[in-house]
Amino acid sequence: MAATRKIAAILVADVVGYSRLAGADEDRTLSRLRGLRSDLIDPAIDAHHGRIVKRTGDGALIEFRSVVDAVGCAIEVQNGLIERNAGLQPERRIEFRVGIHLGDVVEESDGDLMGDGVNIAARLQGIAAPGAICLSEQAYWQVKGRLDLAVTDLGPTQLKNIAEPVRVYSLQVGVPAQPKPAEPKPPEPGRLALLSAGLLALIVIAAGAWYFLAANRHATEAAPQKATSVQGPTVAVLPFDNLTGDDAQNSFADGLSEELISDLSRFKELRVLARNTTFTFKGKSVDVPELGRKLDAQYVIEGSVRHVADHIGVTAQLVETLRGNHVWSENYGRDSTSTNLMSIQDELAGKISASLGDWDGAIAAAELQRSRSKAVTELNAYECMVQADEASNLRESSSAASRRARTCLEDLVRREPANAEAWAWLSRVLSVQRQFGAGLDPPESDDLDKRAYLVDRVTAAADAAVELAPADPFARWALANAYWAACQRDQLRVEAERAIALNPNDAFVFGTIGNWLGFTGLWEIGAPLAEKGIAMSAPNTPRWWWYVVFKDHWFHGRYEQALDSLQKSYAEQSWLSQLHMAYVLPALGRIDEAKAHVATLLKMKPGFTIREANAYYTTWCFEPAFREKMMSALRLAGLPE
Repeated sequence: MAATRKIAAILVADVVGYSRLAGADEDRTLSRLRGLRSDLIDPAIDAHHGRIVKRTGDGALIEFRSVVDAVGCAIEVQNGLIERNAGLQPERRIEFRVGIHLGDVVEESDGDLMGDGVNIAARLQGIAAPGAICLSEQAYWQVKGRLDLAVTDLGPTQLKNIAEPVRVYSLQVGVPAQPKPAEPKPPEPGRLALLSAGLLALIVIAAGAWYFLAANRHATEAAPQKATSVQGPTVAVLPFDNLTGDDAQNSFADGLSEELISDLSRFKELRVLARNTTFTFKGKSVDVPELGRKLDAQYVIEGSVRHVADHIGVTAQLVETLRGNHVWSENYGRDSTSTNLMSIQDELAGKISASLGDWDGAIAAAELQRSRSKAVTELNAYECMVQADEASNLRESSSAASRRARTCLEDLVRREPANAEAWAWLSRVLSVQRQFGAGLDPPESDDLDKRAYLVDRVTAAADAAVELAPADPFARWALANAYWAACQRDQLRVEAERAIALNPNDAFVFGTIGNWLGFTGLWEIGAPLAEKGIAMSAPNTPRWWWYVVFKDHWFHGRYEQALDSLQKSYAEQSWLSQLHMAYVLPALGRIDEAKAHVATLLKMKPGFTIREANAYYTTWCFEPAFREKMMSALRLAGLPE
């Protein structure tokens, strides 16, 4: 039978954190999944007239006659999982993400389904929160009148490898829909409602959050201007050169360039030129400064591919176009016999984009250096945000950077109250100020209790970011940070999943969120995430991303590994590094060295005590068992009570 086209409702489901669950207890996890399939999932599929196209180990692709059937099946399964997960610790719960789309598919002779209808459903599954169901707009309109669940409109969302944005709706299973308010009275004659409800809501939310953040300040500025999006530098990815001498390898080089363009485009603050613009220079010798002027691009990415025998070598470099200076380069090597070429393309494009595009990447670092000499009032939105990233990474020594970043961001949200990224970064800078007192005046800077009010401001700014851009990964990242500041571990985990799903190539998200999750006690989730971020960002990894790695080793008794990881984050001028050494070394029998670090710590922070250390680690939402073990070690090292 030849392949046929048809319209179908496609459901794609996947287990959240399957690798983690299987790694902890593979036999038990597989047994529980088999039980769920036989008792819950397969009966629900049959009841709603579904056809299992294929299983993917920890997930499934299912075809339904209608969206109504697909959504009904998904809700039944998600409700059943809520019941079965009741009373279980979060790390033991089996939860599903579900994506549903109504669209065109191609049915092969063996019954398999292919095409955009399948691809969109799969991408929707990837951005769904644990326990939620994400619907495309096409699917949502089929069932919108039948739903009694809370629905969140995530807006037009760019899904990976899908050309056009897809409007996405998230169903929150177990959360009933809010009753609709009474119909308002018609406006009096002569009164015109000129603002749309959506725009008005955004302005009210943003202005309200700003009022909260700027309490007791004099609002003397003019009315806010229309919001503008954050526009960072323009980047041109040139076709990678094929140095193999075999025209058959052109497809790999071109595919790598195209995938890199796609991955970099997910960093929405960058303007990445399209393929049809940059591929016109394929095979041509280019003068980079002239190319930059012609394309109005501040950076060019160029590279080469060499495939010899069973080895693939890739070189990539970032060039600043104004002067033609090379600001970053890296070489990659892969064995082409161990995996397929498409997988190598995806992996290398992801590594290169992470090294260049995220807030700790080479492009932001170059822009930070360029903007250092500017007055804070002269910084544009993107420059303001790279200043905020610097303040976040300097952490305990970031008073001047933190004050500069906060001033810039507060001015930015005054001028552009609908700038979601500005709110997200403001939330983060306020969080750092709360933790370290950085950039605050006494007595706030010296007293944790007096900084507690900043938790509300951190949350208000993050809420504003998410209200403005619910499908933006950075806004979700900011809300995850706010939940960490408020020690709300379950909510932190949900937002962490969302932020990672929305941009899986952002090392910054992995490194930061991995630390937060681990600190709250989810070590088995947080440490691997941070290690992934470290691997993606190397060799430009912020040293504090190693914190959760060495703390995980130390807390679980792997003391030599803890010290090895700690040394990768150690900075002699940092009081935190001195504190870390003071509690890690006693378990290795090196008490005298630990006492020496305590002495150095007390020179940096006179009067610092065990009580204050415990207060700091409580503020950072460390699980109690970790804090108890740490305090015992600090007593051995001689830190005063």
